[in-house]
Amino acid sequence: MTEQNNDASDRFEEGHPVEWHANGAVYSRAIDKYLPTTDSTGIVRFVSIFLVSGLALAFCYALATGHQSLTTLVACALMAAFLLVFAYLISSPDTLRSQYTEQTLDVASEMLEDITEGLTPASAEAICRRLLPETRAMTISVTDTERILACVGDLADEFPPGSPIHTITTRYVIEHGIAQSFTSAMYMRGEQGKYRYIPAGIVTPLKIRGKTVGTLKFYYRSPRHVNRTQYALASGFAELLSTQLTVHELERQAELTARAEVRALQAQINPHFLFNTLNTIAALTRTEPLRARELLREFSQFYRATLENSGQLIPVKREIEQTMRYLTFEKARFGEDRIQLTVDVDEDVEDVLVPAFVIQPLVENAVRHAMPDEGPLGIGITVQSAGDEVVDIRVSDDGVGMDEETAARLFNAATTPPDPSAPQGGGAGVAMHNISERIKRFYGPRSHASVESTPGAGTTIGLRLDLEGSMYDEG
Repeated sequence: MTEQNNDASDRFEEGHPVEWHANGAVYSRAIDKYLPTTDSTGIVRFVSIFLVSGLALAFCYALATGHQSLTTLVACALMAAFLLVFAYLISSPDTLRSQYTEQTLDVASEMLEDITEGLTPASAEAICRRLLPETRAMTISVTDTERILACVGDLADEFPPGSPIHTITTRYVIEHGIAQSFTSAMYMRGEQGKYRYIPAGIVTPLKIRGKTVGTLKFYYRSPRHVNRTQYALASGFAELLSTQLTVHELERQAELTARAEVRALQAQINPHFLFNTLNTIAALTRTEPLRARELLREFSQFYRATLENSGQLIPVKREIEQTMRYLTFEKARFGEDRIQLTVDVDEDVEDVLVPAFVIQPLVENAVRHAMPDEGPLGIGITVQSAGDEVVDIRVSDDGVGMDEETAARLFNAATTPPDPSAPQGGGAGVAMHNISERIKRFYGPRSHASVESTPGAGTTIGLRLDLEGSMYDEG
């Protein structure tokens, strides 16, 4: 088997392996390879005009002398028309290049939509079916690092999805991350036991952050079809797919990170009042058994919702319900008169979807750090629309407050996040940093968290959510 590659030079040499890189310049030169140069264009244009003029003179002479036949006249007319069209195309290489480029860009745009969910058998098949008519290949296949994900064309029956990788060339590309081709025929045994003849092919790597995660393969009926244009198309499409796969991986990692942060927030919340709540329920079993039973039922529902809501979007009213359920346990612990809650939620934002755990941690922070030694703690929750696709959430208390320096550290990205392993999860810092980072990641640069506090007068924490810029926006 002869392996060959294409470099960025203007030569196309058979049988010389050279590492090559896919980029726009290679594709442009591939089109230029089949378009005439400036010097040859002038020569061909001159010859075409000379031949057309000669045919025109011969046609006029035949008409003037009467030495003509219908066949001769028709042949001369058709030949002249052909030469005129040919001369026009030769003189307009930019038109041909524009058409080729526009067609390829259209295919590339549609192909990127097929792979938005990553490299899956379904997306791989969609890519193969979209690319097959745009190339001279008889079969196009996509693999991961071990198996075929999709195969479309003449060899589809012999190499179905799920079958192992068969060619040495494909394994070489996966191992080294370098595109390869072959122009000496290979005989491969398919899954149905038949040996199939593969005259030529190009195999390109699919990469994520420089690591090969699969291949895009083109098999041809003749070695003559493995030319610069096919190389450029194969390499260009592979680069586009690799870029989209990298984007998908980054988005997936961002989502996983966010889910991990939610779980960390849950873990930070749970130990805080878990034992206190259980002790409170245990104490009430003797004095107020009915209330203890009710609290135990609420406690079960609270933790079930806490686990189920991990990483999910929930309506604002559901987040408020979960927050009020949390306060039920704190009131049982401190006393009904020690916590006074007011809630003001606009009707038009009750069903707005927000990530779980954006309000409850703020209320818990107030209970844990703003509760005065004597007297009640007033907590207010306000959720209002602040314009088109903007929601303002405010949690205020009239507790002990904090100084300006402490308040500035809560949402300041320049400060080091608190240590989650510290007692009580590092105080208010872990929850506040967590919420602030989630807002920035999911709602974009126009969303932010803010804090206003005065020692002895209380604290107000505000969240502005730009729903239009949200990564959850499906519109």
